[in-house]
Amino acid sequence: MTTGEPELVDAWRELLARQAATACALDRELGERHGLGMSEFEVLERLVEATAGDCTASLRIQELATSVHLSQSALSRLIARLEKGGLVERSMCPDDRRGVIVCLTPAGRDRHAEARPTHRSVLASMMTG
Repeated sequence: MTTGEPELVDAWRELLARQAATACALDRELGERHGLGMSEFEVLERLVEATAGDCTASLRIQELATSVHLSQSALSRLIARLEKGGLVERSMCPDDRRGVIVCLTPAGRDRHAEARPTHRSVLASMMTG
């Protein structure tokens, strides 16, 4: 190894360990308190952010896939779970018949609002600790 490589590798491993620990803590706390996984919360959050208070929160699945770092098939399964729970609805994109739009429901907005403090608390704890 050249000079500096051990420190670089150690920093990389620390980053991976912190990310994994944070993801596990988020999944545990969001699941126990709100019945949501980390990725499910992230989809709800992206929909809330996309609307800035507009009650017709919606995004195309392709936009969500790139922002939540899931494959399109994994995201489709996740959206199906959220839809089954009444938190989102899917519809066809009016401008492109191949596209699918995901819309946040009032129940989804409420669940996000309830889970947000838990999410932020876990992030604060894990990112500063």
